[in-house]
Formats: sequence, structure tokens, C-alpha cells
Amino acid sequence: MKRSTISLPDDLEAKVVEFLAQQEPEPSLTSLVQAALRRYLDEMEWSRRRFTPPTQPLEVTPAVPGSGHADTSEQHDRALTERL
Repeated sequence: MKRSTISLPDDLEAKVVEFLAQQEPEPSLTSLVQAALRRYLDEMEWSRRRFTPPTQPLEVTPAVPGSGHADTSEQHDRALTERL
């Protein structure tokens, strides 16, 4: 296991000490930091999975080119029924 030294600003240290004191049984600082890091990294991983910016523009090739209507995206039902 890797050991690390971290520095906490006074306000964050106070919140950590208060949080730990409210827990029953009181967890160690190490277990709190490990849990917080795991949760943070899991959330970061999920946020990357939910939205990945495209690397290139989306190109759509119509199955039937040239419907003859300029507003097919808005009037698709009409365009489809006219073909039937």
C-alpha cells in the first residue's frame, strides 16, 4: 500500500475532525480519505461515460436520398405516407 502525506487547509481539517467525531464508531482518517477518493474517482468515471464529446462531426447518410421536401425533419409523417 502506498503511503502519502496530504495538507489540509484549516477549514477542511475542522470539517473532517467534526465529521469523524460524529461517526459511530469513529473511522480512521485513512479510511475516510480512501472512501472519499474512491467515491470521487467513481463519479468522475461515470461522468466521462455519460458524455463524451465527439471527436469528429456526425455524418448521416439517408437511407433513401432526396425525399423532395425541404422540411422532412419536421414533417416526416407526411413524407412517409406520401411514399406509401
